[in-house]
Order: sequence, then C-alpha cells, then structure tokens
Amino acid sequence: MRLLLDEMYTGLKQHFEILGYDVETVRDAKLKGGEDRRVVEYARDHGLLLVTSDQKAAELAELVGVRYVLISPSLLIARDVDTRLREVTPGK
Repeated sequence: MRLLLDEMYTGLKQHFEILGYDVETVRDAKLKGGEDRRVVEYARDHGLLLVTSDQKAAELAELVGVRYVLISPSLLIARDVDTRLREVTPGK
C-alpha cells in the first residue's frame, strides 16, 4: 500500500517504511505548506492513501474519491495514556 503522509506525520515516514509501506510525504512531493486541495489532488493523481488529521483535507478526499485515514491526535493520546495508566495501576 502506498501512503501520502500529511505535514503533521512527516516524521513518521521511517516508522511506516519499516512496517512495509511505500511512503511519500508532502515534503517529498514539494507540497510543504501546501493547501489541502493540492495535497488531495496529488494523492489522487499518484494513487496514494492520504494519512491526515486535517478534517478539511479528509472531506476533500471524500469528495473526489481519494482513500484516506483521518486520525484524531487527541483520541490517540488519550488511548495511549489510558493504556499506560492501566499498566501502572492494575485493577483500574
């Protein structure tokens, strides 16, 4: 599977690559600071699944049929903290 990581996930490129994904970032595509429309069009034109936490980018992707994963950073942090707290305080 080929991924396009939006700006906020650029630093995770190597993590996804080691997991076996073919990864490109908006920085690689010279879209740094790019508007959502350009990012979505790039994903569409290159057959990439967009990974983003930007609601507008996800909505645009939906409109033009681009596959995407919308990630809520606050939800991920809350789940991670909850898991770690349960490890430290058994029985909760």
